[in-house]
Amino acid sequence: MMRKPVIAANWKMHKTIKEAENFAAEFPYEPDLCEQVDVVIFPPYTALFAVSEALKGTGIKLGAQNMHPDEKGAFTGEISPLMLKDAGCSCVILGHSERRHIFSESDEYINRKVKAAFRHGLKPFLCVGETLDERQAGLTQEVCKRQLSGSLAGLNADEIAAMVIAYEPVWAIGTGVNATSEDAEKSIAFIRGYLGEKYGAEAAGQVRIQYGGSVKPSNIGEYIRCENIDGALVGGASLEIDSFYSLVQGALQLAVYA
Repeated sequence: MMRKPVIAANWKMHKTIKEAENFAAEFPYEPDLCEQVDVVIFPPYTALFAVSEALKGTGIKLGAQNMHPDEKGAFTGEISPLMLKDAGCSCVILGHSERRHIFSESDEYINRKVKAAFRHGLKPFLCVGETLDERQAGLTQEVCKRQLSGSLAGLNADEIAAMVIAYEPVWAIGTGVNATSEDAEKSIAFIRGYLGEKYGAEAAGQVRIQYGGSVKPSNIGEYIRCENIDGALVGGASLEIDSFYSLVQGALQLAVYA
């Protein structure tokens, strides 16, 4: 099954409003680009509305890097799904390793966010992946299975098919050390197989699963040529226009010639 590649830019805590707006306005847009590849930009909260305005008419999607599961309430410093929709978002990253490990978010809490995203028409980009210690202990599949089971509890097959999952080994994020395409394919094939067992072959065949972790223009091709890898969630290499454009072009060429 040919799934539409998705290349996503996770800017994390980078870019002022003006810097983000300039990036969105200057990114080389091509009329058929988003027909072949889903391109998503995840700026910091402060820049969401400005980037939304700059992206109008391009087909490039806007997402947020996180959100609170509730619509409103006394949650100082948090952002609700309604606020993200109001700012122009159609996607949201949930369960990123930095949220899991630095901010101690549990699978159960992430599950609440995933369900909230679907309630409000936001496409979840759910991140899963193991630490270096877990990898060295041979626990990669066990960790991914646990995170998927907890984070996706209560979802149906249609929701699984509609979301994006990002396999991001923690030891490869921002370190310059990337998993080999063989290792990434093995883990992502496991994830797809697990989803098939839980939600059926059709949903597992439709859900798009990205690789993330020190992805750059020089190695994007080896990942997206793998049978089960449907794109990349990109950190540092997404901060410069030329670099991110090269990543999108790598996915575009695969989509066109597949």
